[in-house]
Amino acid sequence: MKMYKNVVMGLLLSTALAGCSMFGGDDVATGTSDGVNGVSTGGASTSGVSDGSSFSGHPLDNPASPLSTKVIYFAFDSSAVEPQYEAVLAAHGAYLAANAGVSVIVEGHADERGTREYNVALSEKRAKTVQNLLSLQGAGENQTEAVALGEEKPVAIGHDESAWRLNRRVELIYPAH
Repeated sequence: MKMYKNVVMGLLLSTALAGCSMFGGDDVATGTSDGVNGVSTGGASTSGVSDGSSFSGHPLDNPASPLSTKVIYFAFDSSAVEPQYEAVLAAHGAYLAANAGVSVIVEGHADERGTREYNVALSEKRAKTVQNLLSLQGAGENQTEAVALGEEKPVAIGHDESAWRLNRRVELIYPAH
């Protein structure tokens, strides 16, 4: 079963990377109906090697690269990664695989609904799902740390869907960056 998952994730990575080069440097919005799930793709290198674009900064900051997306949003009561984030996570996994000295904190969050215990468990599932996807792309065990914060660190204050949508997330935090 694990070999099957590796083959499927490899195919997803190949498709995602082919799709990125197909669009050149144009931004492609792949948001869902909630309007917060935009992903920019482009020809940026995931290893930090120049790809011929005019961007000369750190690869994690290149707005034309999926690496610039460091927040993954989730549906209500779900730890499943939405399809529009597959290329983003493939790029981050490849970046980590190519840069063994780099590490990332995978910080899981939930909205305010549910008990504290439930929200911590859900945010942990989200963080571990993302962590597993990064490892399937080659990130080493020592490169990722999953942290579950539940509802304790909201980015949007409010008691409606527009706030809750932004709080259901995983953040990829590169401490050395």
